Amino acid sequence: MQGGPAGLDDIAVGDDWSEGAVHRGRLRVRTLVTLRWLVVGGETALLLAVLSLGFAAPYPLCFAVVGAGAWINLLTGLASPGRRVFGDTEAAVQLGLDIVQISALVFVTGGSSNPFVLMLIAPVTLAAATLPLRPVLALGVLAALLSGLLALYSFPLPEAPGVQVIFPLSYRIGAALANIAGVALTAGYVRQAAVESARMALALDVTQAVLAREQRLSALGALAAAAAHELGTPLATISIVAKELSREAPTQTVKDDADLLVSQAERCREILRKLTATPDAAADEVHERLSLRQLVHEVIEPHAKAASGGAKEVRVEAIVTGTTGMKTPDVRRMPEVTHAFTSFVENAVDFAASEVLVSARFDAETLSIEVRDDGPGFAPEVLAKLGEPYVTTRPGAEGSRTGHIGMGLGFFIAKTLLERTGALVTFQNGRPHGAVVSARWPRSKIEAGA
Repeated sequence: MQGGPAGLDDIAVGDDWSEGAVHRGRLRVRTLVTLRWLVVGGETALLLAVLSLGFAAPYPLCFAVVGAGAWINLLTGLASPGRRVFGDTEAAVQLGLDIVQISALVFVTGGSSNPFVLMLIAPVTLAAATLPLRPVLALGVLAALLSGLLALYSFPLPEAPGVQVIFPLSYRIGAALANIAGVALTAGYVRQAAVESARMALALDVTQAVLAREQRLSALGALAAAAAHELGTPLATISIVAKELSREAPTQTVKDDADLLVSQAERCREILRKLTATPDAAADEVHERLSLRQLVHEVIEPHAKAASGGAKEVRVEAIVTGTTGMKTPDVRRMPEVTHAFTSFVENAVDFAASEVLVSARFDAETLSIEVRDDGPGFAPEVLAKLGEPYVTTRPGAEGSRTGHIGMGLGFFIAKTLLERTGALVTFQNGRPHGAVVSARWPRSKIEAGA
């Protein structure tokens, strides 16, 4: 059991879970234009504040740089609809222009001795949150190079009348290094948080799709029962009328047609009888509950005929145990539980040496189900990530019967489905070997009629 359940993985989005994939196409034109107007407005306000205080600075150049940024932003907003999403390269170019514009303004106002050099962090951070890794690194390198150049070359820092401030080169270099470290650390933090957030959102979307599909399949039984009930009366009427027509038929041809109609009506009624006799098509009250034994047998049923992996076969067994003298409880039929544990069993069969055991236990307070195999168990690096949405080939996949390459997304989906029913889900390695997956509920969460 070293990867995600195959059955759940097949529903996922293929292998498009790399860091670049989860960020692709996330920066809209409207977002960038709005943020740029905020930057341009802030730059203008700061220049006006410095001007009002009487500081000496090359204001024509400063306002020219701010005006160039505003002009570029205006053209960007007019050229594209606000809802349009930038391509990766286009977004990187746009954010690169922002880095150059901010650097130019800092260049004419003191270089790295100007504390507002930290504004270079903003475009790289936005890239880290919305773009694949390669353009983020390119923008980070650009910001770092410009920070270094601003430490060596720049106009003097604006000074108040009668005040002269001289920053030694060592200070300017130190300020540049601090700014580079700020770019790297801030972008790194934001990048990691954004990657995890995007993966979680995508995985939850897949979970919702799985759950919706299982609920639709579960609803088919009740729908079939309702259809059988509703069709019973008209079919009986058709049968009676057809028999009357057969008895009073004026010609043999009409009698034969009436007899055929009677036989086909009886055939339909027989099909409906078989349909309503199927447990999955029972009336709601019956369909919505099943015994704990029935539940574990439903879970192992797809694998009960010994899955083979060449020379060996895997025996799949189920047992139910409980407190002495206590009746085995009935549980609510929940597709989340069936789907998740069927997938766990499928994964266990794939890696078991010879046996998979599904055991259900109950007492007065709790009910638990456990899937245990006698395979190699979870690899340490996989065990540390189980229950989180991540993508990986299965370590030790050569030990599986199918050679299936799975994703941790499968375990994440199964765990999420079970937790929605109120279960506490755990993954661990057994002793001396093998993998163990278990879920435990308070009886009030899963017992029918509780």
